[in-house]
Amino acid sequence: MKFNIRGENISVTPALREYVEKKIGKLEKYFEQKPTSDVNVNMSVYNNEQKIEVTIPMKNLLLRAEESHIDMYAAVDLVVNKLERQIRKHKTKVNRKWRQTDESPRYVFAENTNGNKDDEIAEEGFEVVRNKRFDLKPMDSEEAILQMNMLGHNFFVFLNSETNTTNVVYRRNDGKYGLIEAQ
Repeated sequence: MKFNIRGENISVTPALREYVEKKIGKLEKYFEQKPTSDVNVNMSVYNNEQKIEVTIPMKNLLLRAEESHIDMYAAVDLVVNKLERQIRKHKTKVNRKWRQTDESPRYVFAENTNGNKDDEIAEEGFEVVRNKRFDLKPMDSEEAILQMNMLGHNFFVFLNSETNTTNVVYRRNDGKYGLIEAQ
């Protein structure tokens, strides 16, 4: 892996660079061949909050995670744990879905890396535990945000009265709101 590490409002010291490369480099054990892609790491500090974002673009797969913590070293550990979970879940999903084709990304992953953890995820699967049906009421995005807040949800699906398309409003991590519009 080739590392592209940059810092915003933080100087990336050699010790911090070495720690990031060592921790993220441990992800190589999940692959049959060492990934040749660039690992983009962005570290930032805003109001005493240390944030790290890691993006690993690969063929047929994009690994991305971000974490915030008071300590940058702890944030690195948390983001590596998140990436490991993504890899294990993706490996299980791909192995289940593409058992017959040689072109699937499953052949990128090494067979046994964690003992029984992969088996636990495979047994757990992606089970839908609840179905919900409702009529979409035509409204604008402001009314949808009000409805979402009244319900105490993090997102709300509605029919946009202006465009007559299905839209989703959601609450972002920074407390602001986002809008997803169908094309």
